[in-house]
Amino acid sequence: MSLTHFNESGRARMVEVTQKDETVRIAIARGQVKMKHETIEHITGAKIKKGDVLSVAQVAGIMGAKRTSDLIPMCHPLMLTGVDMSFEVLKDCILIEGQVKTVGKTGVEMEALMAVSIAALTIYDMCKAIDKDMEIGEIRLIEKQGGKSGHYKRGE
Repeated sequence: MSLTHFNESGRARMVEVTQKDETVRIAIARGQVKMKHETIEHITGAKIKKGDVLSVAQVAGIMGAKRTSDLIPMCHPLMLTGVDMSFEVLKDCILIEGQVKTVGKTGVEMEALMAVSIAALTIYDMCKAIDKDMEIGEIRLIEKQGGKSGHYKRGE
């Protein structure tokens, strides 16, 4: 399999998608922020001075998906048709899931990964005053649909 982000001279390029068919594209990514149980209690008890952590992280994740091509050099700017974020609060971490949809010529995997990453960074930013030991991790693509390569689902 060859890498498509390099031209014949071995230099970086944006992949040519003019001739590709427009299809419904969906990608789901997940990640987590590990933290102290006390930090979870602050979040669920609305005791974080900066505001409602998960509401802000939800908006940040959506904004991150929309701005992906501004930060990842070879990503195409896309007209997203939907971005949905969800959070599951556990004893010592917050699980984050981002789902991104579009109808287009290229997939939205990077947008889903960006949504989860930005949501995680936002949680960290809002809670860092009380927990500097938080860890962001396990950010990964879970599923993608659409396009020539078809359906992919991670075996978990």
